Amino acid sequence: MTTPLGEKIKAIIRANGPVSITDYFSLCLADPQHGYYKTREPFGSVGDFVTAPEISQLFGEMIGIFMVHAWQRHDAPSEVQLVEIGPGRGTMMADMLRVISKLAPALYDAMSIHLVETSDRLQEFQRQTLADHGDKVSWHSDFNDVPAGFTLLAANELFDAIPIRQFVRTANGFRERTVGLDANDELTFAVGVAGLDPAFLPDGQLPPIGTIFEIAPARQAVMTTICDRIAAHGGTALAIDYGHMATGFGDTLQAVRMHEYDPPLEHPGEADLTSHVDFQHLAQTAAASGLHINGCCHQGDFLLGLGLLERAAALGRDRDAPTQDGIRAAVERLAGAGEGKMGELFKVLAVSSPAIDLQPFRPAR
Repeated sequence: MTTPLGEKIKAIIRANGPVSITDYFSLCLADPQHGYYKTREPFGSVGDFVTAPEISQLFGEMIGIFMVHAWQRHDAPSEVQLVEIGPGRGTMMADMLRVISKLAPALYDAMSIHLVETSDRLQEFQRQTLADHGDKVSWHSDFNDVPAGFTLLAANELFDAIPIRQFVRTANGFRERTVGLDANDELTFAVGVAGLDPAFLPDGQLPPIGTIFEIAPARQAVMTTICDRIAAHGGTALAIDYGHMATGFGDTLQAVRMHEYDPPLEHPGEADLTSHVDFQHLAQTAAASGLHINGCCHQGDFLLGLGLLERAAALGRDRDAPTQDGIRAAVERLAGAGEGKMGELFKVLAVSSPAIDLQPFRPAR
């Protein structure tokens, strides 16, 4: 099946030759006319995927608890910017703020709230969701517009939507993977001429010919911007995404459409395109900015370590059986371990300056 964006990409390829995976990824998500984030309603049951905050209020509440804890470990500064990049509908921030205002009224009173959001449509959702917090909340289309100062920052499923580059191992070394046209004028993966600096590759033997390796300079750039801010003014940043803890080989480019996996070239502009986040590389990027790596762990371990089960029990107390069943199911979805479960697929990385120990990460030895 072809899509309007698919036709546009074919025309670009006919005119200029194959496009890189980075350019294909960018066009699919951000093309001004037909890009996925410009035209679709991605979130929730009517969308193409469900994010953790939409599954249960418990998720955002745990992040709120983490932010209170981080603030206390930083000696409770009196001026705080609470920042979320890519805040979806504002659900996670609303749940965080409810907990922060209860557990640490002094923090709630002292802080200003900053949402970094490029979509006018999503900003509108966020304004409705966060209406109770009045003029404490500000919106910015660019992180650099957030005022300087001590920062507590959360980014849930931000990095997976930032384009990657892919390289394929050939007989002549690694070459950039591209999208071209096949004999039937359909989109197909191809191999371009650009090479890869071997310094990027993990140590050890080279994998078989045809193996794919991914790098993400654009993700690194975003992480560096965040970390440089925290290095300069102090604070803690939390990144939550699906991905792997160690750099490795493999093709993780994937599309999701109507809650099902979809071939990445099948419905450009009509499916959400993502890839797994390399948390080892994000941590190395943070360290290069001078930040302390508090730790990286599975989402399930993070949430359970912050008291997910206790909070779920309190939420379900004196409620009817269907409500309690729903809470149990949400806990299992968010924190369940095992193949394909969010609790294991998703990783959580925390970085801070100056160096502090943060629960539930184990102190560095």
